[in-house]
Amino acid sequence: MLAHDQDSLKRTPLHGLHVSLGGKMVPFAGYDMPVQYPAGVLKEHLHTRASAGLFDVSHMGQLALRPKSGRIEDAARALERLVPQDIAAIAEGRQRYAQFTNADGGILDDLMAANFGDHLFLVVNAACKDADETHLRAHLSGDCIIESLADRALIALQGPKSESVLAKFCAEAPSMKFMDAGPHQVAGIACFVSRSGYTGEDGFEISVPAGDAERLAKMLLDNPEVLPIGLGARDSLRLEAGLCLYGHDIDTATTPVEAALEWSVQKSRRSGGARAGGFPGAEKILAHFDNGASRRRVGLRADGRAPVREGALLFADANAGEPIGKVTSGGFGPSLNAPVAMGYVPTSLSALGTRLVAEVRGQRLPLAVAAMPFVKNTYKR
Repeated sequence: MLAHDQDSLKRTPLHGLHVSLGGKMVPFAGYDMPVQYPAGVLKEHLHTRASAGLFDVSHMGQLALRPKSGRIEDAARALERLVPQDIAAIAEGRQRYAQFTNADGGILDDLMAANFGDHLFLVVNAACKDADETHLRAHLSGDCIIESLADRALIALQGPKSESVLAKFCAEAPSMKFMDAGPHQVAGIACFVSRSGYTGEDGFEISVPAGDAERLAKMLLDNPEVLPIGLGARDSLRLEAGLCLYGHDIDTATTPVEAALEWSVQKSRRSGGARAGGFPGAEKILAHFDNGASRRRVGLRADGRAPVREGALLFADANAGEPIGKVTSGGFGPSLNAPVAMGYVPTSLSALGTRLVAEVRGQRLPLAVAAMPFVKNTYKR
């Protein structure tokens, strides 16, 4: 990379810490981010599954949606005009996974929405955060004050020992359940803490004032159970967990039903529900719920050891001339010691166990539709 290109990249509040820890820095979503540390992707991945890993996700967007009326239900109903989820039903101190949809039923971005009592707290993807903020301002400014929380960092502590580590700094951590979210003191710092994450493991995401981020990260890393984890292991962990990466597994041409995200759309917003429709692309998305979609995101397990990566074409059999789908995420699953992938296939070929082939470097490799997550999640319900 040319020096001036490197200089144009944004830096998170933890950039100096990454460099001091020996992080290998790469461009990601306009930021200079660590893809790995000296331990390497494999060790970082397995350490997170066995102990606890610390991730810098400060590149993601954080926003507050404050109702002008002072009533949180008004902010919730306003947001429901842009997403197919039941936001009004999110209890105070809880959060929900959602998607911004477009007029064609495609996904503009996926996000987390939390009820903080007097406002909604949103976390959106780094590459989409400017467009998301513009989208919110264009459609919700009449009802809400949209506040960009650009002065906050975001770190994730993930893995089976994350609770015991965080409990040293946050007394309420052990009592939190999966998808709890709200303001908490962490090491005396006013933070927003959620019990969630992107690894399939139990864990926490901590929004912290930018000026306190490095101090808090160092305190967490002082625990022998905790290693710093880069983007490489973050990707392999989320792939094993069967979780979508925006711009790869979901995009503006993919509906939530095609993406196998039906679970995220509550019955109240579906046909016959109390507040059915009323979001962009509702006609197409609800038709997919009612009649099915022609294609579907599925998990894929190859027979051999060769990873089947993003972009690989999928065929119904070894002799087929026309592809029937393609891989959207794929790689080696360190926890399984085997390759894993996900991609889109015709719904008629989406049943578990369906045999397919993938084209990899001119060869056709056998694989099968497999259940996701590939590694059982360990969320604290």
